[in-house]
Amino acid sequence: MKNDLKMETVLLQINNNKAYKLLEDLEDLKIIKVLEKSITPKQKLSNKYAGKLPTVIAEELQNYVIQSRDEWNSHNI
Repeated sequence: MKNDLKMETVLLQINNNKAYKLLEDLEDLKIIKVLEKSITPKQKLSNKYAGKLPTVIAEELQNYVIQSRDEWNSHNI
């Protein structure tokens, strides 16, 4: 009787660092193949960096950008 091998891809959540060693051992034995080490959800850059710049510096930067645009727009060539 022949065993029918069914290969599936599954997504795992690792809850313990010891599990990584077990997965590496299983991969060494050619029982499994690790396709990706980690999958991080996509995060909008505005959310990622929100609040990272101190308010005072952010306001100074915004004022500088506004001033620069005004100077650029009023420059006659």
